[in-house]
Amino acid sequence: MQSRTRNLPLVLLGLALAASAALLLWLSRDFTFFQDTWAFLMHRQDNSLDSFLVPHNEHIVFFSVAIEKLLVDVFGMTSALPERVTMVLLLALVGALLFVYVRRRLGPWPALMAALLLLFLGSAWPVLLWPFEDLFVGSVACGIGMLLALERDDARGDAVACLLLIFCFGFSTLGVCFALAAAVDVAIKRRRRGLARAYLFVVPGLLFLAWYAGWGHDAESHLSLANMLRSPPYVLEGFASALGAISGLSTTTTNLTESHPPEWGRLLLVVAIGLVVWGQRRRPGFSPQLWPVLAAALSYWLLAGFNFIPGREAASSRYIYVGVVLLLLVAVELLRGVHFGRRALWAGAALTVLAIAPNLVQLRTGRDWLAEQTVITRSDLAAMEIARDTIAPEFALSPEVAGTGSLIDVNAESYFEATEAHGSPAYSEAELVAATPTGRYWADVVLARALPIALETRPGFRLGETAACLPVWKRRSPTIPIGDGGPTRIAIAPGPPAEIFLRRFADPGQYPVVVGNVPGNSIALLRVPADRSPRPWKLHVEAGQRAWVCG
Repeated sequence: MQSRTRNLPLVLLGLALAASAALLLWLSRDFTFFQDTWAFLMHRQDNSLDSFLVPHNEHIVFFSVAIEKLLVDVFGMTSALPERVTMVLLLALVGALLFVYVRRRLGPWPALMAALLLLFLGSAWPVLLWPFEDLFVGSVACGIGMLLALERDDARGDAVACLLLIFCFGFSTLGVCFALAAAVDVAIKRRRRGLARAYLFVVPGLLFLAWYAGWGHDAESHLSLANMLRSPPYVLEGFASALGAISGLSTTTTNLTESHPPEWGRLLLVVAIGLVVWGQRRRPGFSPQLWPVLAAALSYWLLAGFNFIPGREAASSRYIYVGVVLLLLVAVELLRGVHFGRRALWAGAALTVLAIAPNLVQLRTGRDWLAEQTVITRSDLAAMEIARDTIAPEFALSPEVAGTGSLIDVNAESYFEATEAHGSPAYSEAELVAATPTGRYWADVVLARALPIALETRPGFRLGETAACLPVWKRRSPTIPIGDGGPTRIAIAPGPPAEIFLRRFADPGQYPVVVGNVPGNSIALLRVPADRSPRPWKLHVEAGQRAWVCG
């Protein structure tokens, strides 16, 4: 019986890992590639050193690029499921490593609670639902593994820690924070074990400097004296945001570039600081292992503050995941040696459930936003493929054309090169017809630009020219056949300018394509190149006088 009770936290951890993986895969079941992932797919298609080592923003992304390339080479680009499965496994690994770390200090039940809070951290929904964030999750997994290896306190543990730190750097420059943690560990143990073991952070550090000299120095940087002076409040805001998230009281948004001040988190931070002061008065002294993880946490928020630009606020949901992990590591070291009785454990379990519930709501809200982005993405790509015969190689899905800022890295030449090698993630035409109104609306906009649709106007209107034409003044829009790509004439009687609109996949009443104005007493030639879809366009003419469509 005691053996079953002792193993129960492990059993529940396994169930939690499986439940988290199933939930994340179900929520992201229809997702395609998103935002920065397109930079890898479009601009790192070859296997040169530059493809692996050119920084993304200011980060090393060697392993993230390698993983994406491997998955695309093996499974193709038709589905993003393989990268989502890989991400779910990484998240589960971090949850399991956190459990081990906490269990060694506080026991299995607090370890289970910490793992649950992280596995269902809906406040960090971009990390849980967006596989591109594997660059941070991979670094965190290697970082926690490094800290666990250092606990062996022997040469073999140091060697493993060194290797894991190299991998940590290979995922992202978050490795700097864990390298500082390793340096602090070496400094603490220098009298007992000497400084020769400094190699465990020096070797990864030298590799990082070599990368920086070769590629990293070209990365965009926002380091400034002003940011450095403003960094202390940023650090406090970071800890407050992590506290708000882990408690379920955060107010993160579904916009990656917006955030709300962590009102509840600030209050919780004041309470947490008060509890630490109170605890030190009762039992002075800190665990030596506190200083490495505290160094990692402080440096994480400091470096983020040093490189701050609007959209990178400490409360941004993209930064919450790493912040929560580091906060938990610090909290565990502060609580090391505390014995939790049965009542305390039940209270902790209740608080964990209360914190997870609102996090699940935020996770679902983030899923809805990403699902909409998926529809727009696949619709826009379908439009490009329909227009493939006439689209310019340099055509790009800028935000005003695509309806989203998530496709700025996609241009026609790179996209078709990638799809020829690995398949297409776009909707088929049948799927596009069945897509949401938002997706079909933006598909029309992309099509009009990609074909492209052109309007030419000449002055002079003669009633005799409209004998075989269809009058459209105050009529419903007729269908324009475009199979042969021939021009369509639009005759406008004398009067004010008329406006010409088109739709193809959009709902009736919606005309996403604003073709242009045609002056009164003139004839316009509307040229719509032939493409790969038999579906007709529909024309809408807004005119205060008589108008005809010919052809």
